[in-house]
Amino acid sequence: MSEIGLIGKKIGMTREFFKTGQSVPVTVLRVEKGRIVQLINKEQRGYNAIQLGFGNIKNSKLSKAMKGYFSKRNTEARRVLKEFRVKDLNQYKEGNEFGIEIFKDTKFIDVRSKTIGKGFAGAMKRHNFGGLRASHGVSVSHRAHGSTGQNQDPGKVFKGKKMAGHMGDKMRSMQNLEIIKADLNNNLLYLKGSIPGSKNSEVLLKKAIKNISKLTISEKIEILEKSKKTKEKKK
Repeated sequence: MSEIGLIGKKIGMTREFFKTGQSVPVTVLRVEKGRIVQLINKEQRGYNAIQLGFGNIKNSKLSKAMKGYFSKRNTEARRVLKEFRVKDLNQYKEGNEFGIEIFKDTKFIDVRSKTIGKGFAGAMKRHNFGGLRASHGVSVSHRAHGSTGQNQDPGKVFKGKKMAGHMGDKMRSMQNLEIIKADLNNNLLYLKGSIPGSKNSEVLLKKAIKNISKLTISEKIEILEKSKKTKEKKK
């Protein structure tokens, strides 16, 4: 089940307290249940995958093509369709539903979402430039990015040159975020720290792709308590 992911909505941020009194900032996500709409095999596309549908949508808001697609599959319309490649299709069936329970034994997950759009931004804000001098010969260009290009050779501005432009509103991934708490009754997931995006933005959640041996906060607290007990026994 670790090959597939889920789509959630960022509700906001709060904090969780542990029994040691430690305060941890957390991001709260409301995770939607995904239903298998289609099974894709190697004969069809050259790879094995499952197509999951998330969220409900009115039929009136669907195009004719999508209405036909969902009626052909004999399933209710879904707002978002997402493909996940899997190794084996035998353990999946059309109509199966998946929720937070797929992260039951998972400590860390990867998150992908769209960052907050900042509009047109200057080089100092966008790329953390230092700007020009505040005095002595510099006039009306204190926050400029300096020289744009070269002389006659090569006589152009290289692609990717750090300049003023559109900032934010891009898809970004964050890896190895710790799951602090999971509320199965309300479909809520509490992740340590912040994640990209504004409130109510769509977030893709998947099991951490990297194999990491990092300890969770609760595991660290357990080790601390054990060491305290051993010290007391020695006394």
